[in-house]
Amino acid sequence: MAKLILTLNGAFLGEHDLDKDLLTIGRRPNNDIHIDNLAVSGSHAVVRTIGSDSFLEDLDSTNGTIVNGKPIKKHILQHGDVIELGKYQLKYVSEAAINASAVGGGEDFEKTMIIRPSSVKPVPPPSAAPPAAATASAALQSTTTVQEALKQETPPAQEAAPLGHLQVLSGASAGRELVLNKALTTLGKPGVQVAVITRRPHGYFVTHVEGASHPVVNGKPVGAQAYELKDHDVIELAGVKMEFFLS
Repeated sequence: MAKLILTLNGAFLGEHDLDKDLLTIGRRPNNDIHIDNLAVSGSHAVVRTIGSDSFLEDLDSTNGTIVNGKPIKKHILQHGDVIELGKYQLKYVSEAAINASAVGGGEDFEKTMIIRPSSVKPVPPPSAAPPAAATASAALQSTTTVQEALKQETPPAQEAAPLGHLQVLSGASAGRELVLNKALTTLGKPGVQVAVITRRPHGYFVTHVEGASHPVVNGKPVGAQAYELKDHDVIELAGVKMEFFLS
C-alpha cells in the first residue's frame, strides 16, 4: 500500500493511506486530506488509485498543484514524489517500490513458478491406439506425476514472522515502545531524515526515504537499498537511537 505524508515547513502533520479508489484534497472539511489554508482551494486535487498505480489530478485550483517543482494537471505518482499545495507538502511513499528495490527482482519476481523438466516423468507414447480403459489409466498416471512434481517444486509454507517492536533509547521519548504491526511505518523528522520500516511475511526491512544521510544500524549506514533488520539491532535516525526486537 502507498501513503501520502503531510508536512508544513518540515513539521510532520500526518500520514494518509491510499486505501480507496478516490482520495480528495482541499480546504473544505469533507475532504479526505483537509488543509485549512486560504492558499488551498475548497476542492483542490484528487488522487485516483487503480490497482498499484495512483494518479494525481488538479481540480482547476486557484493556485495550482506542484509536483517536484513543476505545475501539473495530471500526474502518475512515483515513489518519492513531493506534492506542493501552497506551503504544504505531501510526500508519496510506495511500499511496492521499496519491496521491489529490496528483492532486486522487479514486480514479476514472485509471479512465475518454474517446473524443471527433469522433475516430470515423461509418459512414453503408445505403439498403437489403446482401449478406452488404458487411455483413462494413462491420463490418471500422467496427472499424478505432474501433481507430484508440483509438490516437489512448491516450498513448504513459511510461518509468519514474529511481531516487531521499537524501543526508543534516547531523546525526549526514551523508553517509549512502538509496535510494528502495520505494513509500512514511517519514522524520523521530515525535512531532516525520514525512513520507513516495512513488514513482510519473512521479516522487517528499513529503507531510507528522505535526508542527506542514511539511517544507521549498529553503527553503520544502511545505504540506499532496503536493509533487513535482525533482533536487537540498534537504529539511529534523526538523532534518535531505537532498538528493534522481536516477540
